[in-house]
Amino acid sequence: MLVTIGARCRIMFGACVIAEGEPIAIGDDCVVMEHAVIRSTDQHQMTVGKHCLIGPQAHLVGCTLDDCVFIATGATVLHGARLRFNVEVRVNAVVHIRTELVDHAVVPIGWIAVGTPATILPPDQHDAIWAVQKGLDFPRYVYGVARAADGHTNMPEITTRRSEALGRHSSDEALPYDGARSGPERGA
Repeated sequence: MLVTIGARCRIMFGACVIAEGEPIAIGDDCVVMEHAVIRSTDQHQMTVGKHCLIGPQAHLVGCTLDDCVFIATGATVLHGARLRFNVEVRVNAVVHIRTELVDHAVVPIGWIAVGTPATILPPDQHDAIWAVQKGLDFPRYVYGVARAADGHTNMPEITTRRSEALGRHSSDEALPYDGARSGPERGA
């Protein structure tokens, strides 16, 4: 598991950068605001290009952001999504699994982007969102588990698998921070 953070990046208080198997790469000059989560999984690496800003309480997992992407407060970008150059995902918007947004695309406040090419819909359009989302097969793509039939659940299988996979981290230790200040902007 490898996390690479580029030059002049700022990872603010409470932000979590978590490699659960595949690597995470954050390009130069990025800002990750307070309490954001950036996470890779066993099957999905996480890549953030240069000059990206990840807003407070945003959640990114197993996706790819090209350069100059803006992710606003509370936005979510899921597994296998690809956000091209200068995309904006505004407050509380969602980019669903395996969705690709073209250069300069905008997902409005609270809206959902789903599919490739992306369809961008308001949250009150559940049936239209589900028509695209169902074919993306979230349970299989993310957890490797078939979607449960109506009236049934696959949660015991999902939670057992995730618990076992995350158990690999039970002996992880936090690296000590010695307070050292280095880098060209600090005269080192």
